[in-house]
Amino acid sequence: MTQAPTSSPAHVAIIGGGPAGLMAAEVLSQAGVKVDLYDGMPSVGRKFLLAGVGGMNITHSEAYPAFLSRYAERAPHIAPLLRGFGADALCQWIHDLGIDTFIGSSGRVFPTDMKAAPLLRAWLKRLRDSGVVIHTRHRWLGWDAHGALRIDSPEGEKTLHPDATLLALGGGSWSRLGSDGAWMLPLEQHGVGLAPLQPSNCGFEVQAWSELMVSKFAGAPLKNIAIGLNDDVPRLGECVITATGIEGSLIYALSAPIREAINQHGSATIHLDLLPGRPVDKIQTALSKPRGSRSMAKHLHSQLGIDGVKAALLRELTAAEAFADPGLLAKAIKALPVTLMKTRPLDEAISSAGGVLFESMDERLMLKQMPGVFCAGEMLDWEAPTGGYLLTACFASGRAAGLGILEWLNSGS
Repeated sequence: MTQAPTSSPAHVAIIGGGPAGLMAAEVLSQAGVKVDLYDGMPSVGRKFLLAGVGGMNITHSEAYPAFLSRYAERAPHIAPLLRGFGADALCQWIHDLGIDTFIGSSGRVFPTDMKAAPLLRAWLKRLRDSGVVIHTRHRWLGWDAHGALRIDSPEGEKTLHPDATLLALGGGSWSRLGSDGAWMLPLEQHGVGLAPLQPSNCGFEVQAWSELMVSKFAGAPLKNIAIGLNDDVPRLGECVITATGIEGSLIYALSAPIREAINQHGSATIHLDLLPGRPVDKIQTALSKPRGSRSMAKHLHSQLGIDGVKAALLRELTAAEAFADPGLLAKAIKALPVTLMKTRPLDEAISSAGGVLFESMDERLMLKQMPGVFCAGEMLDWEAPTGGYLLTACFASGRAAGLGILEWLNSGS
């Protein structure tokens, strides 16, 4: 546990050097609080830097109602965080660091150089200039019997008695970058309400692809398709066939409802529309044209442009008799069923769902069971699709936790 402040300046320990922890450190240090930030890795911001590989998508420019809807059932809990520090405020904050941004064709917001490293370097300089002390290779172990923080450091185990503590330890994916979910056990031991960690923005496995699918098409992109789940309107986009199933941006966008369907029913069936720009009757008309001596493969290619991985999937997942019936084949092309059996492992996922329940915290993000201990970032029980929504909420929750700590320190309770 942490203790109420007894002297000035107050001292806060932040555990975790991702966006949430660093943002809280900025809020606190600018208010004159002494901040020590501890991270188990050799450097901070490792997952943040990984997110910048291929283009640092920092947030999204869409209107607030649509933006908020991306957080699904946790939108009511994320809303106050975004009201305090939403997409516009985040962009202005980046500009204040000397980094320009632009809006891509999809509405996603990027730094002009598309890189995370310059942003992180400028940010760390600001933090150090404001007095934040960053301790790397310092891993949090929980609390001792007297409520002190236990920290494993290169010099051995240390105990700390800060005035307040922020836990910003990330979720459960990409453990090699520091987010391993090991914080679940000590929090559980202190009676904190937790939801199990699950993969989010992840790939899924089928029962088994044929040897042909694996040998010829593992890694092949599926472009210009739509995917439907249940009775929802199909989403347009692209994804990738893998050796075990399917992954990619379109699948990630649907990962939460697919995962929950699997949790409830043991499997989930998605439907691929291989030609989303063409209605089924037009497809049937094209297929009904005489093909003479041409093979069905050549007929599909010449009439509909279906070949490669799309043709292979059609063969893989459609009964043989459908190829003799233009009506059945047209329906298969517009709604090809793919049954998904399970998620890929949590450690492969882009992010995780589950974690500290919002119901376990007050409006300041302080744990009700542990006064003076606050939580922020991906370790909270929320999830969102890729597109800048994950990072925005991490920044926003870090800022909210920093302000919450200041309020608590100033009130003394």
